[in-house]
Amino acid sequence: MKLESVGLLLSLYPLGERDCIARVFTCDFGVLCGVMKGAQVSRKNKPLLGQVGLVSWNARLDSQLGVFHWEAERNLVAPLMLDRKLLSCVTSCFSLISTLLPEREQYKDLYAATIRMLTSLSLEDYYKIYVNWEVALLRELGYALDLTACSGCGKHYDLDYLSPRTGRAVCKECAIPYLNRLYKLPVNLQITHAFLERACVQQGVQLPDARKKIEEIIY
Repeated sequence: MKLESVGLLLSLYPLGERDCIARVFTCDFGVLCGVMKGAQVSRKNKPLLGQVGLVSWNARLDSQLGVFHWEAERNLVAPLMLDRKLLSCVTSCFSLISTLLPEREQYKDLYAATIRMLTSLSLEDYYKIYVNWEVALLRELGYALDLTACSGCGKHYDLDYLSPRTGRAVCKECAIPYLNRLYKLPVNLQITHAFLERACVQQGVQLPDARKKIEEIIY
């Protein structure tokens, strides 16, 4: 079995003295896990986290771990390494993808959103860019936030609150009886944190430490 695509290198863990177990988020096949031969000792075309490149995954059987062939084209993370806040966004992003997305399920829209986010993080509004990426992730996980109209009356203005139960916006007037139960808009890391934790509970996993730490670093 052979799968070929373009992808983003999310993680590398040592396997013996030469190889690594790698996780790659691909455009066509979602998250793939496999062995990168010689990744620890390679000098030419050395795999590094944050690289985007051409990837092929080969295995004799569909149930096997498989082996990667990796050809890096560029590193999207290298320009962000010296900024602690930007780096925290990257590590949170990679850990959330690795934790919450099942292997070998296509997420083309989220892949494109991830590449856009990584290439835009150096801008001044990096916080909003990252939060919008988490909203895109939640949408793929079945937690689409609807901020276009009030869930109570349908109007499209004065949308100051968000229902934690439905993920829909609530206008100022409709929110009055429930203020202590609603989130205050705009969407921020605390709000996405709550929905991400719900997704983790549903999948029987823990919210990654990198996602927990991002709020301490940014605020």
